Amino acid sequence: MSSQVQSDEFKEAVRRSDDIKSKPQADELLQLYAFYKQGIQDPPIDQVPAPGAFDMKAKAKKRAWQKVVDEGVAPEEAQKRYIAFVDEMLNKYGDKTKDT
Repeated sequence: MSSQVQSDEFKEAVRRSDDIKSKPQADELLQLYAFYKQGIQDPPIDQVPAPGAFDMKAKAKKRAWQKVVDEGVAPEEAQKRYIAFVDEMLNKYGDKTKDT
């Protein structure tokens, strides 16, 4: 298995994703997942077993990740997009750590 080097900013964004106050929409969560998985490459998508026939959630997650791969997004770029997307979600849905 190959594991992608993770920037400190990416690690911080992963931690901050738990601070999103309200739950994002399903498509936003899938996008966040796809950027995360492409960013960490542990394991790479071609080593992930196919989801079960009736596991719709796992199928949707793998499709979202595959779309990012098919777009040619490199792991380093996926980490940058993840960081930006977490910031966007914090602005849109609120930050648990800030008083409103």
